[in-house]
Amino acid sequence: MKTGIIIPCYNEEKRLNVSIFLNFIMEDNEFHLCFVNDGSKDDTISVLKEIQNSNPEKVSVIDMKKNSGKAAAVRAGVRYLSNRGDIDFIGFIDADLSTDFKDFNDLLKTLKTNDKLAMVFGSRSKNGTQKIKRDTFRSIFSMIIQTMVNFILHLPIQDSQCGAKVFRTELATVLFAKNFFSRWLFDIEMFLRLKKYYGKEDVMNRIYEQPLKRWVHVDDSKIGIKDAIKIPFRLASIWVNYNLTDLLSMEMTYNTVEPRIEVYA
Repeated sequence: MKTGIIIPCYNEEKRLNVSIFLNFIMEDNEFHLCFVNDGSKDDTISVLKEIQNSNPEKVSVIDMKKNSGKAAAVRAGVRYLSNRGDIDFIGFIDADLSTDFKDFNDLLKTLKTNDKLAMVFGSRSKNGTQKIKRDTFRSIFSMIIQTMVNFILHLPIQDSQCGAKVFRTELATVLFAKNFFSRWLFDIEMFLRLKKYYGKEDVMNRIYEQPLKRWVHVDDSKIGIKDAIKIPFRLASIWVNYNLTDLLSMEMTYNTVEPRIEVYA
């Protein structure tokens, strides 16, 4: 059973730890890496093509011509992987590898060994996870945002925003058929869509929040202070769209207006 891992990238030319990705690709495993260049202004695409050239069978590159945000980048990767026909599980991690491949593999093992689960996601807070390094500002800000997220979701999820998640490929149309309202907070929308699909009573039986063994915040975050200030307003917008409108019909079809992309497979 093959697993596709999406790595969204924006201006990662100087930051990407190429050697780690190359070593992982050379290992004997059933993973396929799908890098998505989200309209980078630097030469990220050349770096990604170099990685792909090391082992084209295990690496695909999607080049989005315009910066559209992490939500659109992950969605583009999911749509590509789910249409390949040889991918049983799809997940995504951050390009800075704040969650490493070992932790991701642990999430995947949990999903594979429980047929009832549809998605497993990492948690930086559940059960007192060890070896988690975060700066003070991000910790306090995260607590405030988490309070708002809890109000929106009404689910016992402690860390909805961790950038490490893996799900069964058949769930792709439920989660990613439609565009997201937010460029960065799409994880919350994923849980809202799951809640709608499985129902409030059963959704927590279908997903599992698993503590990470390691997670390190890397400086030079793509979300700046201005973006951070907007987060509460973005959350309010998500709540309005998913609670006061009927935009989550299960008759999901892909939107006709899509960002222009080029796939190197």
